[in-house]
Amino acid sequence: MRIRSRWNDKKKTRSLEETAGALAFIEWRIAAQALLNLENEGFQTDTQSQRLDVLQELCAFLIHVTDRLVHDAMDEEQRRRFVVALAIKTADTYHDNRVDSEGRGQDFRQPFIDVLNQRMADYAEFRFEGDVPGYGLKRYLGECVTETMGPKDRKWISDQVMEIEVPAMLKTLNKGLGDLLGPGPAEKTPAGGDANATQSS
Repeated sequence: MRIRSRWNDKKKTRSLEETAGALAFIEWRIAAQALLNLENEGFQTDTQSQRLDVLQELCAFLIHVTDRLVHDAMDEEQRRRFVVALAIKTADTYHDNRVDSEGRGQDFRQPFIDVLNQRMADYAEFRFEGDVPGYGLKRYLGECVTETMGPKDRKWISDQVMEIEVPAMLKTLNKGLGDLLGPGPAEKTPAGGDANATQSS
């Protein structure tokens, strides 16, 4: 999967919040590609609402992994700001897509945040092996995705997620993080300018 994850103007300093916004767009695209892969493999989704449930699980996983990956690159306050901004921007994108699918009249951000908070707590119980999620963490993601999808070939969904989709997602995520953060944390002060990665949600 190809992503556009480099800043148009590399000389400008960007805030953690701006960088998190760019990464949120990248992670949404990563999740959407994984969902498309699952559908192309014949796994069943019947409605846009169901697809968004899958995207919610995949995004929660990516946000948790990001939190783990930036742990050594940022101090605690930077990391908190970055992950919170990433979560809020992703929740906004999720909300917009739910509204497109189901109509206005409900705020879908809080339900997304509620699921994310639960998954962050759940995933924290599992090990990382170096910079890679361990078997238990990947298995749990596979189970969560399986629960959101239809009955066709259900017993194989978790294997597809663990063995095929997670490595592909991590490869793209690591590239995006590397391009956006560079050798160290983004920001010292907020600045203007847009990343190629943040063209739309």
